[in-house]
Amino acid sequence: MDRCPLVAGNWKMNGLIASLAEIAAMGTAYDLALKKKVELIICPPATLIGLALDVAMLNGIGLGGQDCHAAESGAHTGDISAEMLKDAGATYVILGHSERRADHGETDNIVRVKATAALRAGLKPIICVGETRHEREAGEALSVVGRQIEASLPGDAPGTIVVAYEPVWAIGTGLTPTLEDVAQMHAFARERIEARLGGGKSEDVRILYGGSVKPANARELMHVPNVDGALVGGASLTARDFMAIAEAYR
Repeated sequence: MDRCPLVAGNWKMNGLIASLAEIAAMGTAYDLALKKKVELIICPPATLIGLALDVAMLNGIGLGGQDCHAAESGAHTGDISAEMLKDAGATYVILGHSERRADHGETDNIVRVKATAALRAGLKPIICVGETRHEREAGEALSVVGRQIEASLPGDAPGTIVVAYEPVWAIGTGLTPTLEDVAQMHAFARERIEARLGGGKSEDVRILYGGSVKPANARELMHVPNVDGALVGGASLTARDFMAIAEAYR
């Protein structure tokens, strides 16, 4: 299946107006030849989505949110709906990131409901799954990820759903699984997505790898079977590092 790779940058709680210069610099390096090879998106804090829209669109870079509420509107102080993200210019939204699951107690069911809301608004959800170090050392990595896929994914719209496998123990630590471990988990994830969606629909779902992706390891990781791109954290904050990762698809 010819799935267009996706490299997504998660800025987390980083970025001010001055940071838009980095998106402009990314656009300068994102030439026509690379556009034919890989799709790029940046997920800045919500305060920057509207401001980044013109810069990103001018350069063919997409924008995404980092979370959304399940409701379309209402009395939810501090929350942002999927419709609001769409209205601001976003086309994607990250959901169920391990930091949201840990810091805000988000369950698989909450993630699934949010993903359904994203699809309702016309956004493509990037649904994150992954095991902790304790779960991996206990031999539970596959069962944990399998359960998260089964319970977090909506049962429809495979062409717009993206799954991101992020081993929690590798996020921001500089540690990465072996290439064999990545290959095993992504193949397993494809199988579980197929079990969830059925009818060969898993072939339409891009599975990203996340967890200390950087220029030095991007080429190897991005060419592992069933790895359809990357969800990049800290390395996405600068054009130099983010575009060096994208260059793995040159």
